Amino acid sequence: MAGQQLGVVAAGHPRTARAGADVLREGGNAVDAALAAMAVSFACEPLLTGLGAGGYMLVVAPDGSQTLLDFFVEAPGRGIDPTAHGELEPVDVSFGDAVQVFNIGAASVGTYGVPAGLCEAATRFGSVPLADLVAPGARLARDGIELNSEQAYVIEILAGIVTATPESRALFAPEGRVLRAGEQIRQPELGDALERLGAEGSAPFYTGDIAAAIVEWLAGAGALLTAEDLAAYEVVQREPIRVRYRDREVLTNAPPSAGGILIAHALALLDAEPGPPTLEAIVEVMERTQNERTPEFLEGLADPEFVRRFLGRSGKLGSTTHIAVLDREGWACSVTCSNGEGSGIVVPGTGVHLNNMLGEQDLNPLGFHQHPPGRRLPSMMAPTMALRDGVPELALGSAGSNRIRSAILQTIVRVVDDGVRAGDAVRAPRVHFEDGVVYAEPGIDTAALEAAGRDISRFRDLNLFFGGAQAVERDAEGRFWGGGDPRRGGAAIVVEA
Repeated sequence: MAGQQLGVVAAGHPRTARAGADVLREGGNAVDAALAAMAVSFACEPLLTGLGAGGYMLVVAPDGSQTLLDFFVEAPGRGIDPTAHGELEPVDVSFGDAVQVFNIGAASVGTYGVPAGLCEAATRFGSVPLADLVAPGARLARDGIELNSEQAYVIEILAGIVTATPESRALFAPEGRVLRAGEQIRQPELGDALERLGAEGSAPFYTGDIAAAIVEWLAGAGALLTAEDLAAYEVVQREPIRVRYRDREVLTNAPPSAGGILIAHALALLDAEPGPPTLEAIVEVMERTQNERTPEFLEGLADPEFVRRFLGRSGKLGSTTHIAVLDREGWACSVTCSNGEGSGIVVPGTGVHLNNMLGEQDLNPLGFHQHPPGRRLPSMMAPTMALRDGVPELALGSAGSNRIRSAILQTIVRVVDDGVRAGDAVRAPRVHFEDGVVYAEPGIDTAALEAAGRDISRFRDLNLFFGGAQAVERDAEGRFWGGGDPRRGGAAIVVEA
């Protein structure tokens, strides 16, 4: 009947969310919707995600089965001397009230996973042909899209990256300056690549002509990525981490990713005390969680026994973009993808802007180029869900490097403890603790933190520094709600028949 809700989609751009909503309206499930939204996000959010990126997808099916697909970036270097890499190229990126250094260039490129992940998810869970799902993204990439203010801001602050090579400048600074809000960005080669993905699957990107073109383009430039790395790449199915929080079961990303286990640890610490946590308690838990990220912790992420020991201590434990979808049939999908900030390398003829994950300090805290070939990098990305009585109530995730875990933690607390709807929880001001400093958005009362002697760094506005959380919710009456993060131009759509 008219007005019946079919589901809800939240994503990092209005067109991304609309693509997912269209699929739900036409009868696709939540995973179909997420895949269509992913393809459109490559056109709309080109510096945050793309075919040269990596990611994770958490799926809960109507029968209650839970699957985590890991298609994140691997350390390359198979078949060559892994020390024979070039120099990373540092670029300062200013968020206005904070500056962060990112590293780009050929030496920053890891083995990408998005093409494989898209195809694996479509094969396992999809009900709509992949060619149909990627077609809107292909058209949008080819025809172009007008930059909104949030995406124009991303290009502006990443100007040092997007102008690093002639191929990248041709996309993002075609007239000698970076594109501005209201101007069109066109990626015709990305459109061609998406059509090939839909028609031929991921093989061209790993063992075919696209893979060969990428390896050839990087040859002699100091990259570690080889044909052997691409041919060996596989999507890995993992068991999600489970933790009880209040009367919910929270599912999140599993090691060797670092983000999920730290979020689970923080929730377990907060769950030890009754009632909604205070701001001081949340910051204290953020500090304790950060202190756990020791060299032993990072090295142990690949060891299941270490992970079990770490989780057992709490007793109760059982750029990037995010898309979250719930549908009326009981499917739930939460998927996070990241290109880092991009390496600045766009390979001609492929539509692929390669990631810079080997140059991300947050992913390489023990030093750059320390991971052996074939090891997944320890990302902070953590697609997450909260289940009530086995039914997905909340699906969420975030962008933002180290700020991912603080954004997800605060969103869960606001929905579960404070009873706030998902959209309001996403839009609420946040804090983040790192290296002895509490970063705070306007609207946060820091008086108690200051009285406790905390060092406070205040932002003047909501800022993408604090992540880009997207969240969707099903309430106790079965109604859908959603929130797209205004910090990154996000949007949420409740779909009605």
